[in-house]
Amino acid sequence: MGLKLKALTKSPWVFHVSAGSCNNCDIEILDCLCPRFDIERFGALLVGSVRHADALLVTGAMNRKSAMRVKKLYDQAPKPCLVLAIGTCACDQGIFRGSYALTTPLDELLPGAVTAYVPGCPPKPEAIISGLVKALQTLQDK
Repeated sequence: MGLKLKALTKSPWVFHVSAGSCNNCDIEILDCLCPRFDIERFGALLVGSVRHADALLVTGAMNRKSAMRVKKLYDQAPKPCLVLAIGTCACDQGIFRGSYALTTPLDELLPGAVTAYVPGCPPKPEAIISGLVKALQTLQDK
């Protein structure tokens, strides 16, 4: 395992991308940072720039404008970059599937890039932490 991959598994920096969500998933991601769950004790840190991120946490169903921005953010992120689809809307567009306002799901927009799916409306913080851990385990297998 390379030095970059080993460092990534020990202290992943995450960047949150809201692609038009209802904010329930966003609140649960912020709940992961609170003292009750404290994801920072595992080394995970929420960063303000995608250029410093090791993982993207994507929430919400994407319309045309947000799909372009998510693709652009993914292209700007340093590789290898983990992509986690947080919530039912990011996983398979949820109750909005078939809506005229939506484009493709996240896994079709970024083929092969989605590392973990965390379903739920909204998913619990424990599920988000578990999804991040499982995504990091995929790097250890390389």
